[in-house]
Amino acid sequence: MRTFFRPISTTIVSTLLLLTVISCAAVSGGFRSLSVQEAQTFLTNNPETIVLDVRTPEEFASATGHLKNAKLLPVQELEQRLAELQPHKSKPILVYCRTGGRSARASEILSKQGFTAINVTGGILDWNAANFPVEK
Repeated sequence: MRTFFRPISTTIVSTLLLLTVISCAAVSGGFRSLSVQEAQTFLTNNPETIVLDVRTPEEFASATGHLKNAKLLPVQELEQRLAELQPHKSKPILVYCRTGGRSARASEILSKQGFTAINVTGGILDWNAANFPVEK
């Protein structure tokens, strides 16, 4: 009987390890990361989402544009200005920057403070490359 259960338990353990790896890839640092295509779909399906641009004011106003209804909050000011986001703590916050690096850092800060942060990998540059709408 023991030999019968051994392959089954090995399969179960392997499956659990695989699921753990997959879930860690989708959620890193306590926040989710989405491609621009996934982020666009997420915004369509979740209109209550807060859109947070963590670039500089110059970048926000630049030719790359910004996402509709985006709130500008540069990452270097985020921790000092968290109170501005408190009224939205129950809503998901989609965070983006130029390429995804600063937004990942901002998403980590937000998630540690109990916000539901979603990082946009590739940032506004990938958003532009996908020809998704921006405001200027």
